[in-house]
Amino acid sequence: MATKEFKRAARIILVGAPGVGKGTQAERLMKRFPQLSAVSSGDLLRNAVRNKTPLGQEAESHMQSGSLVPDDMILRLILSELKSKSWIPPSTSLANAAPALPSSSPSASFILDGFPRTSHQASKLDSLIPINLVVSLVTPVNIILGRIADRWVHAPSGRVYNTGFNKPRVEGKDDVTGEPLTKRADDGEETWKARLKKFEETSEPLLSHYERQGVLWRVEGDSSDEISPKLFGEFERRFC
Repeated sequence: MATKEFKRAARIILVGAPGVGKGTQAERLMKRFPQLSAVSSGDLLRNAVRNKTPLGQEAESHMQSGSLVPDDMILRLILSELKSKSWIPPSTSLANAAPALPSSSPSASFILDGFPRTSHQASKLDSLIPINLVVSLVTPVNIILGRIADRWVHAPSGRVYNTGFNKPRVEGKDDVTGEPLTKRADDGEETWKARLKKFEETSEPLLSHYERQGVLWRVEGDSSDEISPKLFGEFERRFC
């Protein structure tokens, strides 16, 4: 795949239902545009807990008590990461009244993963750093449910197969070990319908928030291979 260079910083959020292929698109975008980095709130949280940083210890106490990690704590982790890369000024803090003036360097480009998930979280993020493109990835529900119905896994290794587009060499058997493939316990159709309904309920206000900001762009396709070229074209138009 030929790579392309950005001329200005891209600060990206990908929004899409479970099963839509957000991870696949993020990987492809980073290969196509090497200046893009992934900033994952989940990874930052796990690393902070593992390394027993002050923020990590604070977060761990919330997790051990069964409560959600507060939004402000996630934002402090994200801020710390962006400051460590010199992508935002070191003086940026949650107490500041105005958003940071982020670096305009193309190397300060990132895809933010895992946050925000709600319009309230998005408003908090706005107060810290301006996102300049939010991509809404759309695949019809019946296509997503079909993918899940066709999905089989080799549980010990985590290898995933799909009888629609990534079949095992021998039906029902793992390519490497020959062991039986199984369905994930949470891959039932009713479970997925509930997950998709929940996503729709929470994402609608989030997408409306970014539409009001003028940074929302919607792309639709039945497969990742259909969506990727559209994504590449839009990124080149906006940032290259």
